[in-house]
Amino acid sequence: MTLAIAKSCGPGRPKDLEKRAAILDAAKRLFPLSGFEGTSMDAIAAEAGVSKLTVYSHFTDKETLFVAAIRARCEEQMPAQLFDVDLKGPVRGQLEAIAHAFFSLLMQPDSVALHRLLTSGSGASCKLVQLFWEAGPQRVQGGFQQFLRSEVEAGQLEIVDVPRAAAQFFALLKGEFHARQLYGCGQPFNGEDVDAHVRATVEVFLRAYAPCPGRVSPVSL
Repeated sequence: MTLAIAKSCGPGRPKDLEKRAAILDAAKRLFPLSGFEGTSMDAIAAEAGVSKLTVYSHFTDKETLFVAAIRARCEEQMPAQLFDVDLKGPVRGQLEAIAHAFFSLLMQPDSVALHRLLTSGSGASCKLVQLFWEAGPQRVQGGFQQFLRSEVEAGQLEIVDVPRAAAQFFALLKGEFHARQLYGCGQPFNGEDVDAHVRATVEVFLRAYAPCPGRVSPVSL
């Protein structure tokens, strides 16, 4: 590519990326508010400050945009790097970092609103729920499972059923906090409450899966 062509192509790329980001931001705001059926591509275009044609040029249909918005939301709070294993650091600290990120994502008002819509049965088809699961929770579960497998291989944890252990970890994190938020009767909580909840969750998890000298491994049973 010549310098002249590179210069002529250059200015368009950041602009396209900005428009794509604006569309995703709009989708992340509107889908939790109005649900999938209640959110039109026209509304997303207006919210993003672009034409509907521009929205379709970046995302072929509303389902594609919905999946991209869910994936982007999860990646913001729980990037793939969060699950990188640091064998030189304590596993407890890494588990707490993952727990804090997950809890923060879970308790965001838009996350709670979207969860209500998807579980109410009024604004989501089975296909839409499956798309949400694959773009969000399944991705997070997969990243955490790989993290656990690496820690098991390094001898930092003893886990036979990694998928089950991962599900248990996230279920513990949800706990009463998330249930109360969903029911709309959640009491205000602060950073100290969250820290205590995360520490307790990680402690329970490690009591179950940290290597214990003299304990017979379930693998050998």
